[in-house]
Amino acid sequence: MIRKLLAAITVLVLCSFSPNEKPLKIAVLKYNGGGDWYDSPTSLPNLIKYCNQNLNMNIDPDAPAVEVGSPELFNYAMVRLTGHGNVVFNEQELDNLRAYLIGGGFLYADDSYGMDKYIRPQLEKIFPGIKLTELPFNHPVFHQKYDFPKGLPKIHEHDGKTPQAFGLFHEGRLVVMYTYETDLDDGWEDKDIYKDPDDVRDKAFKMGANIVRFVFDN
Repeated sequence: MIRKLLAAITVLVLCSFSPNEKPLKIAVLKYNGGGDWYDSPTSLPNLIKYCNQNLNMNIDPDAPAVEVGSPELFNYAMVRLTGHGNVVFNEQELDNLRAYLIGGGFLYADDSYGMDKYIRPQLEKIFPGIKLTELPFNHPVFHQKYDFPKGLPKIHEHDGKTPQAFGLFHEGRLVVMYTYETDLDDGWEDKDIYKDPDDVRDKAFKMGANIVRFVFDN
């Protein structure tokens, strides 16, 4: 009788907690090479707040830094990488990042200007033989809650180039998204940092929310 009672209580306890009630987790990816991985410190917390408020998501507001080669990486469903300079992944870090992505993780990288020539070769080392490919405008990431029929919005102007989104796919799943010439990450920063117009910041947040929604829905 006692065993049956304990079993019944266990079932009730397990049923009373939905997996969806556990906060989702996103982290900042800390990398080596000398680049400023710590750039845009207010951006990710602001994006998380936006997603929680506007998409009714449950994301942990704490977005700590996690090293590429750390086992802690596997505690986060999504990691964000940004900066202006050099990025280097050693073999152990590549193995760890590869395992993380194959296991269901997602890496979002945004060139804050000056990182492009360094990050592309590193990303293409993750899955040897798999190259970054440009995402077409009809890709679902551009059509989540918010619709971007022409792809990425332009947040900051640097070289007058068109914003582009690239991806790495593993077994048909988008596991890495890299954005270039858009500066989405800076668009999520506190308003007094760049003083971007409200409509520009709104586009940055909406596109960022689309990325987050895509990650957790796929």
